[in-house]
Amino acid sequence: METETLRERKKRRTREALLLAALELFTTQGYEHTTVDEIAEAVDVSQRTFFRYFAGKEEAAFAVQEMTEEQYVAAVRARPPHEAPMEALRRAVLEGWETIRETVESAVPVELYLRMYRTIESTPALLAAHLRRSAATEETIARILAEREGVDVDADPRPRLMVAVFGGVIRVTERQWSTGEDFSLEAIRALTASYLDQVGPALTGNWRSA
Repeated sequence: METETLRERKKRRTREALLLAALELFTTQGYEHTTVDEIAEAVDVSQRTFFRYFAGKEEAAFAVQEMTEEQYVAAVRARPPHEAPMEALRRAVLEGWETIRETVESAVPVELYLRMYRTIESTPALLAAHLRRSAATEETIARILAEREGVDVDADPRPRLMVAVFGGVIRVTERQWSTGEDFSLEAIRALTASYLDQVGPALTGNWRSA
């Protein structure tokens, strides 16, 4: 196992401090009202130092989300091949919550990560970026499903349709959770499970009362 050098440790700590300061400022005074200079000043470094670690404010805003997205994609890729596509997606997201918690806590407090979710939902520029990033992640997952099932993602619409349905459920879950009263990681996990369980009946059932 390689030992982290003093220089590497210093760089990691600087990045962590910048990320923490950025998310604190974004969630307390607003993304649009926060400048790179303010983030750098909070850590007592120069603007130039900030740009060594992040291309800009948006990259800092989504740094932790990117970590969890990469983890989810890896989890989907690692699901057993005998699982049906929807089951693989469902288990990857629901069984990965504790690992996601560990990933988040390695970067910032979970409470701050959750507050940042609300900031993203309430900030038009960040919400647009979130939707764009989600579309890219969904395309990656569709290609993983196609490879798992041995189909051509460009000739067979099912992988993209499956991921579109799943992604829609996640978006509804995020929106409902971010405006609810129980703002915990456990709450979004339970809400996700509940909504995913309703996908089949919602798509194939008769909604009208007898």
